[in-house]
Amino acid sequence: MEELWLYKIIGVGLYMLVLLGIGVAASRRMHGLRDYYAADKGLGYWAVAFSARATGESAWLLLGLTGMGAALGVRGFWVVLGEVLGVVGAWVLMSRRFHRLTTRYDSITVPDYLESRFRQGPGTSRSLRVFSAIALTVFVTIYVSAQIDATGTAFESFLGMDWMAGALLGFAVVMIYATSGGFLAVVWSDIFQGVLMFVGLVCLPIVGLVAIGGMDTMVDKLAATDPSLLMLTGPEGWTGLTMMSTLGLALIGLGFLGSPQIFVRFIALRDEEEISKGTAVAFVWTLLADGGAVLTGMVGRAWLTGPGESVEAALGNGGQDVLPLLVESLLPGFLVGLFIAIVLSAIMSTVDSLLVVASSAAVRDLYQKVLRPDLTDQQLIGASRWATLGIAALALGITLVIGALVEGRTVFWFVVFGWSGIAATFCPTMILSLYWRRFTARGALWAMISGFLGVPLFKFGATALPGAGPYFAELAELPPAFLLSFTVGIIVSLLDTAGQATLQAAGIDTELDAASR
Repeated sequence: MEELWLYKIIGVGLYMLVLLGIGVAASRRMHGLRDYYAADKGLGYWAVAFSARATGESAWLLLGLTGMGAALGVRGFWVVLGEVLGVVGAWVLMSRRFHRLTTRYDSITVPDYLESRFRQGPGTSRSLRVFSAIALTVFVTIYVSAQIDATGTAFESFLGMDWMAGALLGFAVVMIYATSGGFLAVVWSDIFQGVLMFVGLVCLPIVGLVAIGGMDTMVDKLAATDPSLLMLTGPEGWTGLTMMSTLGLALIGLGFLGSPQIFVRFIALRDEEEISKGTAVAFVWTLLADGGAVLTGMVGRAWLTGPGESVEAALGNGGQDVLPLLVESLLPGFLVGLFIAIVLSAIMSTVDSLLVVASSAAVRDLYQKVLRPDLTDQQLIGASRWATLGIAALALGITLVIGALVEGRTVFWFVVFGWSGIAATFCPTMILSLYWRRFTARGALWAMISGFLGVPLFKFGATALPGAGPYFAELAELPPAFLLSFTVGIIVSLLDTAGQATLQAAGIDTELDAASR
């Protein structure tokens, strides 16, 4: 037991040393604000694809989706389908147009792009930039707090460390390398962490299936434990509630269609020739890693529980302890240490990206562009580091409060709330801005406001409605908030004839036509 603990410590220690080394190396390559926020737009497809996938997954993949595989069985593959469709849709349908327009506008952040696309700037309303910065700061803080919570859970599950001590340790390491090296450090660390996540999630279910005696044996064990684990509909069949639940799982991938922490990587591509190759890498990574996560949960349920034994009793709330327990049951000590690093990779690769996006929103998009355009790059980089630290500290505070007050929370749904807020606020606006020339600044602003407000509305308000409440609860908050934002953006733009005339006079038709070729 002592030897196993030592291997775990060595694995975590080596992983954190690599991250700190990346931060130091990246800081030496950083010469200005374009480097800090967009790596000077010089990244290749491999870096962008791995960084986007590592950032887009987070703790919910290693702890949440594996737990879902253990709790729901094959129903978890609806999430895999939604993820694949969302990721491929972003690369195939949006990345080329977005890259061309951001290159034309010389944008280095998503609010930069929105302001240029809708012809806002000095001397005009800066409403889109201001609201974008506020929305990003709010929901990124929530999202980061979910990741810090997951860090504490990972240390607690693997090392027996106090939850709060684990959360503080992970927080400290991310702060050091993210603030020192900016976006370049984030991307380099994402490549390293994305490889770890991919290898771990592909290999672990294979090892588990070999140990358990093959796929047929696993299926037999799951059937004996709970036959509904092998049903795409769950135990009730295709009822109204089941259809809402399935739709909610499959539409999680909507968040890939415009979330700033993903799309800033398309800005950083060195040229659009990288997009086709990046699409292939992102597709393979998503299919195998996400599918491997669900299969890991199913193998763990078959290996670690017996007939009639509940998933909560054996594998923790929501089944989210299944990966730590399976790893310790199947693998030698030195590989257990590696898997701790893999879980931390999923968490930290998202935290660092979100913090850089949030600091860019607070410092460049709000402080510099609206309040202090006279600041130099070096002053802005210093302010960005302080903003990163401040946002992270606020997220840490939220984590500690929720950890003390909320019992029975799961990583999966805690993360999804923050993810949904960012997605519902930005994704409909991003889609319409790339494809619809009559989409106006006023329409974009109200689309973002309605998406921003729609997430808590559908999470806490609609679920309490008599009769309809359970259906909204099963669907989750992202799909209805996304639809609300999309609809409001179209209606307001159609009524905004003056805004349409302004865009047409400015040549938006020509720009969108050129971006679509």
